[in-house]
Amino acid sequence: MNKLKQALVAAMVLLAVGSAATAQEVKTVPSVDLKRYAGKWYEIAKIPNSFQKKCLSSTSADYAPREDGMIDVTNRCRTADGVDEAKGVARVVAGSNNSKLEVRFAPAWLSWIPMVWGDYWIMDLDPQYTLATVGSPSREYLWILSRTPTISDEQYENALNNATKQGFDTSRVVKSKP
Repeated sequence: MNKLKQALVAAMVLLAVGSAATAQEVKTVPSVDLKRYAGKWYEIAKIPNSFQKKCLSSTSADYAPREDGMIDVTNRCRTADGVDEAKGVARVVAGSNNSKLEVRFAPAWLSWIPMVWGDYWIMDLDPQYTLATVGSPSREYLWILSRTPTISDEQYENALNNATKQGFDTSRVVKSKP
């Protein structure tokens, strides 16, 4: 086996072991109505990550259910050079009642590789579908999302507290600029 294949296999094993070790601890909402969840969400705060490092403000995500059961995802943000846009697709994790999704921004021909799919677990969602907290079982990723560009201090603190209870290091969370 060449070195690239060995590295790929090792990475997949580590990812699987790490996910299995923490997956039981992060809880999602019981179910999500994807038609109600569809539409525009504004990023209120996040744990910083490499793929959003150029984003300066106005970060949002649009979700649109497709006929095939998948969801079109369009992420946008303002950068120093203008507006950055990333288009992807999400799929529902079987048995999750739509509360666990996997998102891919890589080309479709790479969709067979497990590592191109990122976990998108809806951990908290208000009954009106106006405020959501989304994370990953690894606790590396966390987003607080709203239908409006800003939320109250109380809503923000509640979202942080819920994430803290789930084991996220909320000291790393940074507020996003509208």
